[in-house]
Amino acid sequence: MSANVSRAGLKRIGVCVTAATSMLLAACTHDPVVTGADTVAAGNWRIERSADRITGAPISSALLPTRTVSHTSIVVPPAAQMQLTCFKGQPAVVMAFQFTIGSTRNSELSYRFDEKPGHLPKVRFVDDYKKVIIEDPAEVSLFVSELAASKSLYVLIRSLNGGRTSAEFQLDGAPAAIESGLAGCPVNQPAKRASLSPPLAVAG
Repeated sequence: MSANVSRAGLKRIGVCVTAATSMLLAACTHDPVVTGADTVAAGNWRIERSADRITGAPISSALLPTRTVSHTSIVVPPAAQMQLTCFKGQPAVVMAFQFTIGSTRNSELSYRFDEKPGHLPKVRFVDDYKKVIIEDPAEVSLFVSELAASKSLYVLIRSLNGGRTSAEFQLDGAPAAIESGLAGCPVNQPAKRASLSPPLAVAG
């Protein structure tokens, strides 16, 4: 009786091991185009190196994480992420959080690079109000032109239904991130536009 029990137990263990092995193998065979796991570092950025298996074109995407995040009602907010990417041949800047930040009708996003004048771009909130996208070509162009020559970015989101959220990004590696992240949809030179604050006075 005990021998039969032991054999049954060993059989169950064997099934479990086989199942676990299959799961690990399945995890190892996930498509890197989907997971975004095939990346290289460029300063603080992660640049995707996958290619579209249908068109053969490189995936245009560069990711920049930050843990410097604040929110009105969350004591220790989780990390956020900024992405430069192409979608349907158009450049976009995506900022993703792990909590509700606002909705398109009831929220606004402003940003400032280093000590440059700030801006209040047109944006759209998506994904259960946890992501915000700058996708207007002129707005993306202005954002990228300042990103290329800056060290830090401060973002503030004010919302009637999501409170206030801020994030700060350290931009080391930005030129390489722009070149790769927007390779499939080059950004035009921005037109001059009004800013939220006047330029800093220059002594002398």
